[in-house]
Amino acid sequence: MSDGILVVDKPRGMTSHDVVFRARKALKTRDIGHAGTLDPMATGVLVLGVGEGTKLLGYLAADEKAYQATIVLGKTTETLDADGATWDSADVPANVREAVEAYVRDPQHVPDVLRDALAIELLRREQTPPIFSAIHTGGERAYALARKGIDVTLPPRPVVVHEIRFNGAEVAPELSVRVHVRAAKGYYVRSLGRDLGASLGTVAHLSALRRERSGPFDTQVAVALDGIRDAPLVGLAEAACLTLPKIVLDADEARDARHGKRIRTAKLVAAPRGPCAWLDETGRLVAIGETPDDDGGKVLRGFRADG
Repeated sequence: MSDGILVVDKPRGMTSHDVVFRARKALKTRDIGHAGTLDPMATGVLVLGVGEGTKLLGYLAADEKAYQATIVLGKTTETLDADGATWDSADVPANVREAVEAYVRDPQHVPDVLRDALAIELLRREQTPPIFSAIHTGGERAYALARKGIDVTLPPRPVVVHEIRFNGAEVAPELSVRVHVRAAKGYYVRSLGRDLGASLGTVAHLSALRRERSGPFDTQVAVALDGIRDAPLVGLAEAACLTLPKIVLDADEARDARHGKRIRTAKLVAAPRGPCAWLDETGRLVAIGETPDDDGGKVLRGFRADG
């Protein structure tokens, strides 16, 4: 079995675990996991770790992600997306409807009312997650409690939005806008739909969501689900170096790191704080390590010599 990273273009209607299940069958191994869940309605980049690649998933999931979302105005659902039952509807203010219609006619100009609402989201520093989410509360997943009809209250969480902009709109069959958003880990695009609707004086939900990028991986390198069996894996060292600083160890240092020993060398003292990819002189990934102090570097995750 090979070790590495597999980037899949998840189709609509499947859970992330469904994709993992298909990959396990195709590659004939159970040692596969994913980095960053995608809702069943969502499509796009889902990063899988295969074999030793599963050890990298926590670092790959920490990277920023980019999405394109279609947000329908005037109606919301219990899940804040098209898979949920309609929860509420509301009139769309006339000035907002006129602004969307004007944007459809001239997509080079975003009317002030739309631009101002999006500016609020760009500056957002806290966001309330959807109640239908995998967040643990009271010892259970929030979505499990919500499905039982139990009231769920989730506190706001810190978020970071790097970029957000409109890139389209429609007036039929429903009044909707398309939004590109690039944000740090922990950002819920379903909550963006809810909050943007509120800023525009109505309710809203997502009718489509596509993850265009997850960390260093985008849709250009993603393979279709039926192509998993023959798809090449991104190597461990390449994947690690795409998201982490790189340090090359000499033969003795690499041997000690593979045994989990602390590495004391000037190159680690001068290294960036936080996790780094430690490679041997042949370019193989030895470990993910860090240098918390001047006492030397310590191994966070080690990798097999034949990985």
